[in-house]
Amino acid sequence: MAKATESVKQDKKEVVVFAKPYQYEGKEYVEVDLSGVNNLTGDDLLNTEQKFNELGSISPMPQVTLPYTLLIAAEVTDLPFEFFKGLPAKEALKIRTMVMVFLNN
Repeated sequence: MAKATESVKQDKKEVVVFAKPYQYEGKEYVEVDLSGVNNLTGDDLLNTEQKFNELGSISPMPQVTLPYTLLIAAEVTDLPFEFFKGLPAKEALKIRTMVMVFLNN
C-alpha cells in the first residue's frame, strides 16, 4: 500500500494537500497520498465495511460516510484510523470527497 508523504507521487490528483502542516505522533504531515485506492480489492472493501460496522455505524450507503471513507484512507496509506480522526474537519472532508469520487466513479 502507499505511504503518506514519503512515497513518490505518480499522479497528484490522488494527493490531498493540507492547508497547514498536521502533527501526528511527533511527525509533521503536509499531505496524504491516497493513490493506493487504485489497488483496492473487493476483500479490502468487505474488511472496511466490517470495521465500519464494528464502530457502530449503520448506513445503506457507507461509501458516502465520513467513517467509512476515513477507514479506506487508513487502509490505503497504512496510517492508523486515529490519524484521520484527528485531522482538522476541512482536511477530513477533502479526504472523504476524494475517496467518494473514486468509489463512485
